[in-house]
Amino acid sequence: MRALAILTQRNEGAFLLEWLAHHRAVGFTDFLVLSNDCQDGSDRMLNRLAEMGKLAHEHNPPPYDKAGIQFAGLKRASDHPLLQQADWILPLDIDEFVNIHVGDRSLTALLAALPGADAITLTWRLFGNAGVVAFKDEPVTAQFTRAAPAVIHWPWRAAMFKTLYRNDGTYGKPGIHRPRAPAPDLVDSARWFDGEGRELPARYRRTGLFSPFGRPNHGLVQLNHYPLGAMQSYVLKADRGRAVHAEDHLGLDYWVERNFCTEEDRSILALAPRMRAELDRLMADPVLARLHREAVAWRHARFAALMQSEDMRALMGRLLMTPPSRALTESEAAPLLAHAMAAMAARAQG
Repeated sequence: MRALAILTQRNEGAFLLEWLAHHRAVGFTDFLVLSNDCQDGSDRMLNRLAEMGKLAHEHNPPPYDKAGIQFAGLKRASDHPLLQQADWILPLDIDEFVNIHVGDRSLTALLAALPGADAITLTWRLFGNAGVVAFKDEPVTAQFTRAAPAVIHWPWRAAMFKTLYRNDGTYGKPGIHRPRAPAPDLVDSARWFDGEGRELPARYRRTGLFSPFGRPNHGLVQLNHYPLGAMQSYVLKADRGRAVHAEDHLGLDYWVERNFCTEEDRSILALAPRMRAELDRLMADPVLARLHREAVAWRHARFAALMQSEDMRALMGRLLMTPPSRALTESEAAPLLAHAMAAMAARAQG
């Protein structure tokens, strides 16, 4: 079985090797990484990894259309030979880690648990900042273990998913959250399952970006999402801009909607020994180890430079003063959710 993970990234060299080691430990066999405008040397890291046979690296240079940088990268990826060879495909971000709860926690075990699936939705579980101020060169999955409730009612983004899908021609192109270009003669027979193991309604074959609210969605698999990280890292993320539209800068609103530290979830650490073994093998390469250290040093230097900006100092101050977000009750969330669903439906119609 060939399982392909697709990643678009910029200036994330400090996190790249953990992400790759973790997903190799999960059981992904192939990786296609697209990079753009890297200043931290992560493009050189990717070139070295490509030389070592660990992944394929493609550049994703501008110009970009209105759909944004990440969409442009996936559009480029759709013609890559690795996609033609893959049995299963999953587009991911650098702050997303597949966390399988069944069997030996491998991709093979997940697929064995859902043998009839053509697509499996991996619903986010948001991991908050938990008061971590300084960026450290330590595994993200070990540093951040406080998360949103397993059952959450708001915000709607907390229930968004990424889709692991069978590459059998039913969908012609990868998408950010779900595959695109459904084949008219195949799509109506596609079977979609969620991370709890439930078969999803037929509408998911063509549309849908988030799982139903107010119920468990992570029984078999979840997608650990670390959108914030340390406060210092968030300042760099705010400076970089959104992954979809880089010109849209991040502020306190993005932070508050994702900084849930309600429950402890250390389940992903069951895979830590396998991840660490993969990471040690990568770091044994002296060129790769040096490039990793340089990416870490760049991150520290970039934060120091950003602190010369009044706007960024103000953002850092607000982060230090903002408490973790409180999960809303079902009754509190209901009116917000109703308005959000109505607005999304209106946009879809016109």
